[in-house]
Amino acid sequence: MLVDILTHELREKEYMTLPLIVFGIGLIGGGLSGLLGIGGGIVTAPLLLYLPGLFGQEPLSMHAVGGLTISQALFASVCGSLGHWRTGNIDRRLAGVMSGVIFVAALAGGAASRWFSHRFLLGLFLAISLVAALLLLRTQQEGGQSKYVPGSFSLPGAVAIALGVGGLGGLVGQAGSFVLIPMAASLLGVPLRVAMGSNMVIIFFGSLAGFIGKATTGQVPLAPAIALLAGVLPGSLAGVALSRRVSTRSLRRVLAGLIIAACARMALDLFS
Repeated sequence: MLVDILTHELREKEYMTLPLIVFGIGLIGGGLSGLLGIGGGIVTAPLLLYLPGLFGQEPLSMHAVGGLTISQALFASVCGSLGHWRTGNIDRRLAGVMSGVIFVAALAGGAASRWFSHRFLLGLFLAISLVAALLLLRTQQEGGQSKYVPGSFSLPGAVAIALGVGGLGGLVGQAGSFVLIPMAASLLGVPLRVAMGSNMVIIFFGSLAGFIGKATTGQVPLAPAIALLAGVLPGSLAGVALSRRVSTRSLRRVLAGLIIAACARMALDLFS
């Protein structure tokens, strides 16, 4: 009887601990989302994969992590879009073109992810992240946002990027912003700050489609999702406010560094 009581209390303690851990991860991911104009999943996903285990919790599968990060991206994109809209850093034509394409691609990827293994999805996430880091490091500092004419980008290029990012991002539970931003900046010639602002609108549609695909296939755990989103809101608002005071060069370096660090940790797990 005593053993049963102690076991029940321990389980209750573990149940309470995981939401608290996830809430803290939401604060971090939300802050980076607002600061860098991304969904935050590139940082949140590794934290969700490895941080609970440090506190004695059962590790989350890549399927559950994907469901949580796509939920975060959906919520963070709403908060981030409002903030960046006020600053005028959104190219409406770019956002409109890529949003429709990425919605369809992410919906298909999110629904199809249930058929792939944890290891495959982790490896795919690692590969996408490495591509994003390389593109970001190659992106040159723009000469000035005032030189860019809104809407002056390659339409076929924008469609191709949205199609690829949406499909692959839907598979791994990412809105794909950490790939989309450097691609828009380096391949479409969009200034980094405009790419970040427009990206928040685009990933809303991408994350909405991915969320629908994962939620309808049972890949979004409810309690951790609520805890994660509770932390995203204050973190995202604080990040947007801070982004106005940070140079684009610093933002690019921070984002590249975070991606590389996440890649290193996932590579250790994948090849160990």
